[in-house]
Amino acid sequence: MNEGDFTKGKILGPLLKFAVPVLIAMFLQSLYGAVDLMIVGQYASSADVSAVSTGAQIMMTITSVIAGLSMGTTILLGQQIGEGNSQKAGRTVGASIVFFGCTALILSAVMVPGNRQAAALMKAPAEAFDATCSYILICSAGLLFITAYNLLGSLFRGLGNSRIPLMTVAIAAVINIFGDLFLVRVLHMGAAGAAIATVVSQSASVLLSLIMIRRIHLPFAMKTSDIRFDGSVIRRIVNFGLPIALADLLVGISFLIILAIVNSLGLMASAGMGVAEKVCGFIMLVPSAFGQSMAAFVAQNYGAGKMDRAHKALTYGIGVSLTFGIVMAWFSFFHGDILCGIFSKDPEVVIQGWEYLKAYAIDCLLTSFFFCYTGYFNGCGYTKFVMAQSIIGAFGVRVPVSFMMSRIRPVSLFRVGLATPASSLVQTILCMIYMHTAAGRKEKKNLN
Repeated sequence: MNEGDFTKGKILGPLLKFAVPVLIAMFLQSLYGAVDLMIVGQYASSADVSAVSTGAQIMMTITSVIAGLSMGTTILLGQQIGEGNSQKAGRTVGASIVFFGCTALILSAVMVPGNRQAAALMKAPAEAFDATCSYILICSAGLLFITAYNLLGSLFRGLGNSRIPLMTVAIAAVINIFGDLFLVRVLHMGAAGAAIATVVSQSASVLLSLIMIRRIHLPFAMKTSDIRFDGSVIRRIVNFGLPIALADLLVGISFLIILAIVNSLGLMASAGMGVAEKVCGFIMLVPSAFGQSMAAFVAQNYGAGKMDRAHKALTYGIGVSLTFGIVMAWFSFFHGDILCGIFSKDPEVVIQGWEYLKAYAIDCLLTSFFFCYTGYFNGCGYTKFVMAQSIIGAFGVRVPVSFMMSRIRPVSLFRVGLATPASSLVQTILCMIYMHTAAGRKEKKNLN
């Protein structure tokens, strides 16, 4: 079997071999924001912690849209590789470069001058307002590199290669850590220093990826003439990626609304939620990694017409994710203070963060199913359903539940946080129903 070919041979072994580097790369990528918050929490003020928390949430929402769009490239490229169509694969890569380059420039043109409006919209606490603006401004100026990083990762995943993104992110993570220590601890630049370190490290990751891609054998031919605005290819990428991007955007907006609700409760609650969200970024890594890996694995087998392999991969992915989910749920609920204490030295911030984290302990179990299902549907190209259930979860459950819980006095971040597992439960049920009804009918039709 060719390396990166998921259409032949065993299933669990190749899936794990692909998912583990994805997991480690996501862990290292999570370090970008986590190290920012941890070092700022240790060597700067609580206002800087709040600024990094709010600013990072805004940038994460933008990045999730980019990542969602780039999943269109992963799906299309993976299906073309599964079909054995190398010529179309080259055109897909070339058109993606042009499309995402333009997307990055447009986003920067909006966010750089709009940084203060974004901070105001998020109700950033007055003590942290200017620092929040600085963080957003600096990260927005580096959106070209953030977009390039996500595109390159999508290309490699579509090819079935998860090791190269791991190597580049590992080096970039080291750069980010030393950058944070120098700019925040030594130069006392606070949130602005953390933002600069993040952008520099992302730029390094892109540069290393470009060097690596020139040194490996690609399973398709790509000419300079392929790097152009190809309307037919871009339409297919957008057709797959736009529903995912819209879903991620709406999910991000729902979390921004929750953050705005918590920000209105004061500085300590804002910083506590920020700390808890960073911890959540780590405890959700395993289901997130299997969700991304599932999309790449299923896309190739969908293109090759081997859906029995895709079904088995889904079962394996849920099983492994749930095993880790049970462990993380127990630790988060009963020992969340230890996790939150990594990111803040303020006892009140740690207590607030632990309260919010207890709700996420429940979510650790549900996302083991939910993320794998959505990865499966994305790989098949059923991205419109993924968007629909995300909208229902975000605005039909998560936002109204968090708002209602914030009205109960005394306010508890645990109750506010329950909005997330409530949403995941509804979305998991919707995925199970779709899997055994509409998705099954589509697969039978395609096989016939």
